[in-house]
Amino acid sequence: MAAWRRAVHCRSVALVAVVALYAASSAAAQSPVTPEQQEAFLATAKVIRTRDAGKGVTGTLRVTLSDGVLEHDASVQTIDVSMNEFRSNKGTELNFKDSWRYNVAAYRLNNVLQLGRVPVSVERTHRGKAGSFTWWVDDVLMEEGARLKTKTSAPDALAWNQQMWHVRLFDQLIQNVDRNLGNLVIDKTWTVWMIDHSRAFRLSNKLSSPKNLTRIERGALERLRALDDAALKTAVGDYLTSYERRALLQRRDEIVALFEKGGPSMIYERPPQ
Repeated sequence: MAAWRRAVHCRSVALVAVVALYAASSAAAQSPVTPEQQEAFLATAKVIRTRDAGKGVTGTLRVTLSDGVLEHDASVQTIDVSMNEFRSNKGTELNFKDSWRYNVAAYRLNNVLQLGRVPVSVERTHRGKAGSFTWWVDDVLMEEGARLKTKTSAPDALAWNQQMWHVRLFDQLIQNVDRNLGNLVIDKTWTVWMIDHSRAFRLSNKLSSPKNLTRIERGALERLRALDDAALKTAVGDYLTSYERRALLQRRDEIVALFEKGGPSMIYERPPQ
């Protein structure tokens, strides 16, 4: 009888250990992947599946990556086009560029400003061509176009407005000429993500739509003020030319001047975390 009890006890202990190990593994699998970990994963994980992303006109691919533990998708762009003149239904643009490099530059600038609205993007070669690998946004609820079409309101109107103020600020700063409702992606936590910046960082030193700038978070304004060419070059490296950096800083000057002129009513404090 004693031997039987010992056997039952051993099996119970083993079962508890297995359950604990499973719970720990599940918790680890569900734990968030940091931006630094995402960067390393995008740069080194093996491409195991490739297909068309199903949207856009720049030949964007959707790839599935695996490092043996984590499996996740990425958006891949290898487009790198320059034209003296480009005509579209939006008009004619001189000194036109459409480049994957701007995805990486946008992510790095987003980090400097601590906006947290641009997915991780790194440089990586795919099929013999340099390009950007961008973290595929998880748990997508809808795109901004669908939200407006269905007249869906965010559960927290103030938090949503604060995110959109950052979106408009960033687009004016980088002069994104191709922002559309399809490349503002909303996840299930109602976080809005700005994707696809291949047609940004233009050479004009003027804001395209200053009227879009109505509010700014105080910390973001202070970080804008502190940005200089040395810091910008350190952040974006060779992904922007000296001319592109200079134009960006001139637009930054206009943005700062606009909010300084508007006064305290245009500035809000970062909400408590």
